[in-house]
Amino acid sequence: MRLILIALLFALPVFTFSQSLTGSWYGKAQVLTGGSNNDYLTELIVKQKGDEIEGILGYYFRNGYKSVFIRGTYNKTRREITVKNIPITYYMASSIDGVDCTMDFAGVLNISKVQSRLNGSFVTIPRYRYTCPEIRALYTLDRSEYNQDSLIRNSIARKLWEPTKEDLVIAPAEPVINKPATDTAAYAPAPDKALEESFKKRTNVVNKEIEISSDSVRISFYDNGDIDGDSISVFVNNRPVLTKQSLTAQALNIYLKLDSTKAVNEISMFAENLGIYPPNTALMVVNDGEHRYEIYLSSNLSQNAVVRLRRKPKP
Repeated sequence: MRLILIALLFALPVFTFSQSLTGSWYGKAQVLTGGSNNDYLTELIVKQKGDEIEGILGYYFRNGYKSVFIRGTYNKTRREITVKNIPITYYMASSIDGVDCTMDFAGVLNISKVQSRLNGSFVTIPRYRYTCPEIRALYTLDRSEYNQDSLIRNSIARKLWEPTKEDLVIAPAEPVINKPATDTAAYAPAPDKALEESFKKRTNVVNKEIEISSDSVRISFYDNGDIDGDSISVFVNNRPVLTKQSLTAQALNIYLKLDSTKAVNEISMFAENLGIYPPNTALMVVNDGEHRYEIYLSSNLSQNAVVRLRRKPKP
């Protein structure tokens, strides 16, 4: 009996861990129309807290990548996940920038010693089911957590670096403005001396310094709390690159080529306001193609939140 109890005690933590949704999930989503359509290559980065989950759902479709911040529920007894109101690009759109279908995701967690899978579907309200048909998705848990872009990188050959029209592409030492990018073009900024002076007057607080494996990164900003009207400006090496942008569940994306003449590149978040619930908070996600970093930022009318990016030395 004592041996049985000891064995159960050792087995319990493993079983408890295996029930958690927390982790990096990767898979494909297929439109159920009976015809031939473009599939969605998708990732789901989730953190579970009790019966609630939050994280980022991203997907590749045709010519680009889109991601949204999500919140949902998890029924541990039934192993069911539910997430409401996810914008998914319409399956017949010609590009990632096409019209969105607002869909709900419901899935069931299936666990085995070999693999953990999340099997589910994206569906919309009955009125629009014929326009936006069900999308069936199957995710597999990346147990290693060391390579969160493994399936995506191996499957579509670095499409991570292809921006959409709404994204901003920034090259070092080139002026930019808050305008949509076309291919890899950058734009000259309209002078905003008042903004630059306000930025200089605030104290820069370094939240984190991370080492980057690549010479370019994708940086995404989300409102990580309730959508309460927070708006920000973003500075790269003390230059404004995004101005007066509202934070929502959908990402603000910046594709940044690091300035090789600098040992450290600094990304600063300037609070344009404090929203309904101060301070101004955001989730910043940095992806260099090999690793993914999440940094929670907080700024106010006297402090800028700063993240420092340092190139990892080559072996």
